[in-house]
Amino acid sequence: MNRDTTMGDMHPSTNPEMNRDVEQLLRNAELRNQLEPYFDESISWIDRERVPTPVENEFLASMLAWERAPIVPIAEWFTPPLELPAADTLEDFSLHELLWETVQKLFDKRIVLDFTDHLNDRALYTLIRRDILPSYEKKIDNGDSFLHWDCSDAGNDSDVWLRYYASEDDRDDWHSEFHDELPPHEDPPYPRRLPRGPQ
Repeated sequence: MNRDTTMGDMHPSTNPEMNRDVEQLLRNAELRNQLEPYFDESISWIDRERVPTPVENEFLASMLAWERAPIVPIAEWFTPPLELPAADTLEDFSLHELLWETVQKLFDKRIVLDFTDHLNDRALYTLIRRDILPSYEKKIDNGDSFLHWDCSDAGNDSDVWLRYYASEDDRDDWHSEFHDELPPHEDPPYPRRLPRGPQ
């Protein structure tokens, strides 16, 4: 009698926790099956003995979203596509207002601009119009992923990052690796508070 009662308590239909575990295992198998065409070593990085199945499922779901996401110009992430007038057609005040409106629109699409404080408004606006909006990127439709755009990297000029943004440790490491002369450290001339996402 006692044995029958104990077995009944453990039946999945009467044990919500066990039901959740079964659902997570089924979801795990489903995700791994869907990821099979894209399988690479990144899936094997997961230590299944240490990572709880729900956490593993979140990781696998994010991988699947990445693999299936379309690659389209950032301008076409918007409806209608986001188009900006040329900077030289705008007065300073109008450009400033449109810049901040555009920065917010980009953030609403989970695009974050990093390292912008060396650029004045007109230069940042031009970078967005010329480099960011036409760029083909993975458009992932979930609320957790942010695309971080490194605005110090325009033109592959490492001096900008080293001069304005690198820590002393970063500068020392760079010098040790490349043995080139470092630019002097300077505070960025155009500090601004842009909306931030997770790093």
